[in-house]
Amino acid sequence: MSERDHVAEPKNFEPKVPVQLDPPKSDPISLDQLAKCDGTHEGYPTYVGIKGKVFDVSNNKAYSKTGQYHGKDASRALAQSSLKPEDVRPDWQDLGDKEKTVLEEWYTFFSKRYNIVGEVQGAANL
Repeated sequence: MSERDHVAEPKNFEPKVPVQLDPPKSDPISLDQLAKCDGTHEGYPTYVGIKGKVFDVSNNKAYSKTGQYHGKDASRALAQSSLKPEDVRPDWQDLGDKEKTVLEEWYTFFSKRYNIVGEVQGAANL
């Protein structure tokens, strides 16, 4: 079978253990507030922004320590599968279709596991 005949298997983004999520919120979250939710500030949750939506990842031990995407809208970096600090930014609309698909898959993955607690205030990347 050639590569062009390959049919991709449908992706399953359902978590292995069912997650009970709250209804998504649209509360505005300022960039300053989001930055404090980076896993290093005592008493603050850990948030990750994707496409202007803010996900609370506090209950996942993988996010308990500081990380590249914590406290930021990391849309571009996720779309590009990048860990470069300069790619951790919200703009993504100029990316190619493949990268936009990757970003949408990350958004779907997060939305099935983590509560949406708000939107980045003034976000233009929704």
